[in-house]
Amino acid sequence: MAVMQALTAQRLIDKYLTFFKERGHAVIPSAPLVPHDDPSTLFISAGMHPLVPYLLGEPHPLGKRLTNAQKCLRTVDIENVGDTTHHTFLLMLGNWSLGDYFKRESIALSFEFLTKVLRIDPKVINVTVFAGGANAPFDRESQEAWLEVGIPQTRIFALGKKENWWDAGEVGPGGPDSEIFIDTGAEKCHPNCNPACACGKYIEIWNNVFIAFNRQKDGTYKPLKQRNVDTGMGVARTAAVTQGHFDDYQTELFSPIVSKIEELSNTKYLPSYPTHPSLPQQESKVRNIRIIADHIRAAVFITSEGVEPSKTEQGYVLRRLIRRAIREGKKLGIETNFVKELAKIVFDIYTPLFPELRENQSKIEDILETEEKTFRKTLATGLRQFEKLSCKVRAKTISGQQAFDLYQNYGFPLELSSEMAAEKGFTLDKKGFEKKFLEHQVKSRTAAAGHFKGGLAEQCEETIKLHTATHLLNQALRVVLDDQSIVQRGSNITPERLRFDFAFGRRLEPQEITKVEDLVNEKIAANLPVDAFEMNPQEAQGRGAQAQFGHKYGEKVKVFFIGNPKTPYSMEICGGPHVSSTGTLGRFKILKQESVGKEVRRIKATLEKN
Repeated sequence: MAVMQALTAQRLIDKYLTFFKERGHAVIPSAPLVPHDDPSTLFISAGMHPLVPYLLGEPHPLGKRLTNAQKCLRTVDIENVGDTTHHTFLLMLGNWSLGDYFKRESIALSFEFLTKVLRIDPKVINVTVFAGGANAPFDRESQEAWLEVGIPQTRIFALGKKENWWDAGEVGPGGPDSEIFIDTGAEKCHPNCNPACACGKYIEIWNNVFIAFNRQKDGTYKPLKQRNVDTGMGVARTAAVTQGHFDDYQTELFSPIVSKIEELSNTKYLPSYPTHPSLPQQESKVRNIRIIADHIRAAVFITSEGVEPSKTEQGYVLRRLIRRAIREGKKLGIETNFVKELAKIVFDIYTPLFPELRENQSKIEDILETEEKTFRKTLATGLRQFEKLSCKVRAKTISGQQAFDLYQNYGFPLELSSEMAAEKGFTLDKKGFEKKFLEHQVKSRTAAAGHFKGGLAEQCEETIKLHTATHLLNQALRVVLDDQSIVQRGSNITPERLRFDFAFGRRLEPQEITKVEDLVNEKIAANLPVDAFEMNPQEAQGRGAQAQFGHKYGEKVKVFFIGNPKTPYSMEICGGPHVSSTGTLGRFKILKQESVGKEVRRIKATLEKN
């Protein structure tokens, strides 16, 4: 493979954003990893998620062409972490056309960037297009566009919906995509090997999604009023390709973390390529190292957004990543605390890209260290539990359910339980464990997928009303509690209810709940107008507009005013859809309040018909 220019991640990001800026794209900042305005998922998992309202037709304040480097986190395929290319946290480069250019220009831009800017040999580029299905025909336009730029038919593969269709969720925008792969030069695993194969011969580096449809609740698709382009390119994966080693963990985004793990474990990172998600046994230590490096990096970024380990939602994902890293460390023989040491290296690597990471470094390190200490105590408790269990088992056999309980409740990996069983002359039902573990994976994936339900990706009348009501609630809390420091920490909206998280250090008294309800309903009854104005973020915040916690903004933002724009009741920077006046909302009712973390409260509320 001929690659003429090896790039660091920073140089790749700079070149990408400059390329698209020169072609009329406005550079927008990364949205928070934890969505705070329209969370249809626990984490932002693709650059398109913060842009759903604009893909559906809302005008973006910076125009129809956008580009950025977005922080993303994906846990659905967490079991694939350990190969050379899959990660939980990742940086995703993207460019968008919101009703402007479509397939031909998108493909031409992608090809130009890869071959002219990155100087990748066109001969190693392979692409896929949508083969057609029940909802849309074969994507002939994309095939012709690739032929026009010089990719021969032999390197254009037509694949089905599983491989070449993207949806924002169970409802919302979607459409066919065209993925771009690099041929690593490895031998084909079989004569019909193609980019859909996971053998490692082909590495996907870019996906161009052509969003022209809106998925309905019943699974059918309706045409959108505008055709959009959404693309995604992984920074680590593409940097590794330009450097010629095809291993993300050998890029500067990971190598310092890997080196520290080598030192702590007295283990050498000796990768070979290609590798498959199911690495051979002799490479198991390489896999252990990758998982630790990946998970600690992800944990730092999750914690940097105010999330702490817990039993639910984002906190549960964070806890799972930390504990999984510690279990992988035990497999390498690391018995001392190491999470904080690796976190410091993550800060050193990523602060040049995200300077805001330094703001709470000490607090983040302390949270991660505390979780590690807590988990190691849990492991010690598990050892005692195993001793009790071994005295009760019959026929000297640890059942699959018992082994899974040790894994689930005490973090015991199967290998540890198996080794301890062998030491006592017991056997362990590995097949039974694997069955229970598979059932657990299916439930976890189903739960993760369920978080795509709701949110403003489902822009029905009910969610739009409830979204507007969150603005009224936000301001009512500040008024009733007489605390102007109250800020939104998160929200989630379904057609049935709103969920609103905010920074506050105590439980609201019953009379305060009543006052908040009354104030919101007073503003609904007043039928206040809801208007949007575009301005720069400094002007908006100078006028007192509320901003999303932890969010960075572009050169222009949309500000929603509720009430007279000269003396508004509520004024917030926001990109979602709203009603035109509050009188259409119905009666506001708070259902419950609860604590969701240190000094963070949650309110669930609904709108009842008058």
